[in-house]
Amino acid sequence: MGFVVEQTYHIWGILLKPADADRNPGKTPGMLSGLETESLNYKRRNGVMRSTSTQITVEGIPIEVTRKRVKHLRVVVYRSSGRVRISSPKRVEDQEIFRFAQSKIQWIRKHLLTKQKVVKMPDQPIKTGTIHHVWGETFELNIIEKNAPPNVVLNGSNTIELFVRPGSDQQKKEKVMLEWYREQIKKEIPSLIEKWEPIMGVTVNDWSVKKMKTRWGTCNVRAKRIWLSLDLAKRSPEFLEYIVVHEMTHILERLHSPRFYGLMDRFMPGWREVDQKLGGRHWKKESDFK
Repeated sequence: MGFVVEQTYHIWGILLKPADADRNPGKTPGMLSGLETESLNYKRRNGVMRSTSTQITVEGIPIEVTRKRVKHLRVVVYRSSGRVRISSPKRVEDQEIFRFAQSKIQWIRKHLLTKQKVVKMPDQPIKTGTIHHVWGETFELNIIEKNAPPNVVLNGSNTIELFVRPGSDQQKKEKVMLEWYREQIKKEIPSLIEKWEPIMGVTVNDWSVKKMKTRWGTCNVRAKRIWLSLDLAKRSPEFLEYIVVHEMTHILERLHSPRFYGLMDRFMPGWREVDQKLGGRHWKKESDFK
């Protein structure tokens, strides 16, 4: 799950020539049929095919291609994992998808090489077509009105489906999404605390999740209670684990002192890189770890 860069390409009326078509007349390299492709998957729900997914390679870069109900070709780069994904309308021809990938290859390389830095993002409006993040992955929101209890479902075509009763207002939709994110992060926190308590030699008496505007987490040292930002459910799992360890370290050392950073270096040697990705300043600080 990681920070992504995306670019949208409007396909109607645009035709791009593949760079090496002249070297191989009559054949478009990397077509979505033939020996260049692999991992064809059919995503079904309730017996109905929702999308197809396959992989192509363009100039040495593997790219996952997912056909689904969208209007435009879109490329997304997951910089933390190095994955690249193209979403395509179902009726776009194979050659055009490859040409699109080839036309964006320099942009893709640039963002794969760019050092990842995650910053707080404004909340996206809750309406069909908007992009939302869950554990670092991107999903397109589809709101479905149905006479049933509100629910949120992730499906295999990178779509997040929000089910609400007919006539539900914006406030109700936002509340359903917020509570769903809260459920997701609450499922992960207990196992992380259980994992790190014996390693660190500390006990967390209580924990909670809440919306935070400027912080990823806080700690009440005396009560041994930690709070974690709800927005961490939108980020790669490595960030949640880092913040859990960071706040648990405060139980041992209240201040951001050389001793604090020394303890972090001891418990989680790679924490500085993660903090830097999150846009923090702690990674620069000196520690007393020998």
